[in-house]
Amino acid sequence: MSAVTAAPKTNAAFNVERVTHVHHWTDQLFTFRTTRSPALRFQSGQFVMIGLQVEDKPLVRAYSIASPHYAEELEFYSIKVAGGPLTSRLQNIQVGDEVLVGRKPTGTLVLDALLPGRTLYLLSTGTGLAPFLSLTRDPEVYDRFERVVVTHTCRAEADLGYREMLETLHAHPELGEFVGERLSYYPTITRGAFRTQGRITELIESGKMSADLDLPPLDPSNDRIMVCGGPPMLADLRTLLDARGFAEGSIAEPGAYVYEKAFAG
Repeated sequence: MSAVTAAPKTNAAFNVERVTHVHHWTDQLFTFRTTRSPALRFQSGQFVMIGLQVEDKPLVRAYSIASPHYAEELEFYSIKVAGGPLTSRLQNIQVGDEVLVGRKPTGTLVLDALLPGRTLYLLSTGTGLAPFLSLTRDPEVYDRFERVVVTHTCRAEADLGYREMLETLHAHPELGEFVGERLSYYPTITRGAFRTQGRITELIESGKMSADLDLPPLDPSNDRIMVCGGPPMLADLRTLLDARGFAEGSIAEPGAYVYEKAFAG
């Protein structure tokens, strides 16, 4: 007799999914995957509200979906906050536990919000890398751009989650033919010794990033940029990009750069 998998429970705003995998990168960072309702549709780069049922009420916050739009499961990349109302609980989830997943994905980090261009820069700090994990595994990204650059800035080398995956995506058995040599992964840290040190704004302004990647300085006529990270990083990069002539885009009016407003503070 074959096993029968129960369909996910639902309510008006959330699907109830089950945790299928948990990986703790450090004592402050973890990844988890859940089942995915067949009814959920999203674009790579979007986010949903996720969380837990606490005292008969949903306790949720916005999380970018780290898995690509075609994946059978949903993947999320999270920090651990000891006193955080949600993350203090979420960090203890185990395989088989139930998680609430919003039924209406949204967000600004989508390809249709950008004008056509040559090089796509995905600039992130911390768990702001999550939407770019989705986008770098989406073949459409490589159809639209000749070169894709992912920058990930963290405090310490140990915080560079997904480093191995991004360094080897060109050899992926299914995605390798799309990625080829077009994806460049550019990790940097702000504390400790590492091959590249400093905040991404400093590395852009000094010209070091362009030199390291053998690319010309950022140019709004050819380059398209997505930004996701903490409020200070978002504010600094927006100032930098505005000064260089990059126009912010949206689905209604595509432009040269977009940033995730849900995490802008």
